[in-house]
Amino acid sequence: MTAAPLMTLTWTDHVTGRPGFLVVDRLVRGVSSGGLRMRPGCTLEEVAGLARGMTMKEALHYNPEGRYVPLGGAKGGIDCDPQDPEAYGLLVRYLRAMRPYIESFWTTGEDLGLSQDLVDRAAEEAGLVSSIQAVYPLLDDEAAARARLADAFAVEVDGIGLDELVGGCGVAESVLAALDRAGTPYAGTRVSVQGLGTMGGATARFLARAGLRIVAVADVKGTVVNPDGLDVEALLAARDAYGTVDRAVLRPADRELPGDAWLSVDAEVLVPAAVSYAIDTANQREIKARWIVEAANMPVLADAEELLAARGITVLPDVVVNSGTNAWWWWTLFGDIGADADEAFAHTRRSMRALIDRTLARAEADGTTPRAAAHAIVTDRLPVIAERFGWYR
Repeated sequence: MTAAPLMTLTWTDHVTGRPGFLVVDRLVRGVSSGGLRMRPGCTLEEVAGLARGMTMKEALHYNPEGRYVPLGGAKGGIDCDPQDPEAYGLLVRYLRAMRPYIESFWTTGEDLGLSQDLVDRAAEEAGLVSSIQAVYPLLDDEAAARARLADAFAVEVDGIGLDELVGGCGVAESVLAALDRAGTPYAGTRVSVQGLGTMGGATARFLARAGLRIVAVADVKGTVVNPDGLDVEALLAARDAYGTVDRAVLRPADRELPGDAWLSVDAEVLVPAAVSYAIDTANQREIKARWIVEAANMPVLADAEELLAARGITVLPDVVVNSGTNAWWWWTLFGDIGADADEAFAHTRRSMRALIDRTLARAEADGTTPRAAAHAIVTDRLPVIAERFGWYR
């Protein structure tokens, strides 16, 4: 997993002067998959790391008996605050500039800072049929597949779109699989979540409903803590579009602490579900948890992960943990599952549990970290995928 990306592109917006990036790490059957993020300070290096991660996520979900055949990895990024008044126009111009790539070999969608609804609206304005149209030629029945995916996006559970829940379902199942493997009961296990947006919010909901105690959640305003457990449903209902909780719903026993307090609270599980590079060599010293479960992309820096491992703290890597959303798109589009919430959650739970078990078993056998084990599994699988479908680099 050390080869250079297939394609690296930097674009400059002629109106604002802001940069955007596209990195295609690998193609499988001529197509790659990876979302588009928008955040201030986004860099080419960051996008390249995310694109490599997408190659891994796709390969980790390879099932030779499934209809969904993993694609290559890619990622897009725009250096802009998504709340900036110029953000939407910038997004449209970026997608218009990337149109030849999206039409040909890059399938994309929501990521940090962008919702799928916003990406779809901007893509239409940019003249695209769809943000995933490059995959259409690989489908057996394009019309049926597109209808199935559209139907799935219309499914709601408790007023929340299925597409916003499956990723958190996968993260939560990763936590539960790790607890089961360690013989740790769910009841009494404490969880701290950084970020209460789509991924963090859904993860908190599924873990709370499994019997775990959510003792801290962090958003841009700070950290809300209650050692006896937070009212997750109330917090989720009081979020705005950016995952910020209205403090008016807090109970008397809920305390407000600084934004980084989620790291040091007494909890067995930490779930960074917001930004990249959240845990570094300095603040990792504050962590008391036994597991860090990466719901966000690249939240733990490599040097910090080494120090955490030396302290006996296990990091379940993003390329495994948060891969459920991407896989759900393709399971649905290719027809492995239908537009049904129960079927989607069951398939996600089975797949993520098997993947976590395989990763942790490989780590134990090799005497390495789960991330190194995931890399080893991918290294084994990529040649198999290439032999079956061709090696496009």
